[in-house]
Amino acid sequence: MKIDWDRRTCARRGHITYLPHEEHLRNKLRAGTALGEAWRCLRCGDFVLGTPHGSGPAADAPLVPRGKVLRDLFLLRFLAVERAVRGVFIVLAAVGVWQFSNRKDSVRKFFDEYIAVLRPVARHFNYDLDHSPVVGTIQKTFGYQHSTLMLVAGALLAYALIEIVEGVGLWRAKRWAEYLTVVATAAFLPLEIYELTEKISWLKIATLVINVLAVLYIALAKRLFGLRGGRKAFDEERHSASLMEVETSAGVPVAAHHG
Repeated sequence: MKIDWDRRTCARRGHITYLPHEEHLRNKLRAGTALGEAWRCLRCGDFVLGTPHGSGPAADAPLVPRGKVLRDLFLLRFLAVERAVRGVFIVLAAVGVWQFSNRKDSVRKFFDEYIAVLRPVARHFNYDLDHSPVVGTIQKTFGYQHSTLMLVAGALLAYALIEIVEGVGLWRAKRWAEYLTVVATAAFLPLEIYELTEKISWLKIATLVINVLAVLYIALAKRLFGLRGGRKAFDEERHSASLMEVETSAGVPVAAHHG
């Protein structure tokens, strides 16, 4: 079933109406009813009772995303939430590394005691904890110097900051955030591919697929790096999806708006 993004958004956020100074547009966008004046919503096109939310020249009317542009905005915000959530988890990981670096000896003592208790149980089930890859990896971390762990924590914080900045920028539909997301995500793709060559997992495959699709979608849909007409074509598409569509459906030639 096709989603009506315009009405769906109006149902959540309310309608947006506007009273243009141009009389021919005002007459097209206004309707008289038994309950009073109704004005056409700039997003969904329905007539809404009550006074307009704004007024002025048609050129100053708000650029309200509609149709495909509104759908793209919804997808961008989905990516924004994903980036922000990932950033928060990376911050938690950085805090964990930092705390571990300051309490490495106590953590090692607790770990050794924990392994000593579990070793007979694991041996009962024919599992050798001393040669376990997971246990071996944890034991290796105890050999890292404090400075190395602090460097790792700093790198994680920097990565988390990039993710959170991406999330905020994408939520606000900022073009610089779209460029940042494409560049930053594409930069990590070779590392994700390399990790798959080391060990394949469904989580790694899903992450790689999501990131590749995100790069392609944002670059093409937002016409970044000059693709599909670049910034000029993007601005024209965004404008044609807001007030200009209303003007056209109201019987006003598109060219009249530029005149």
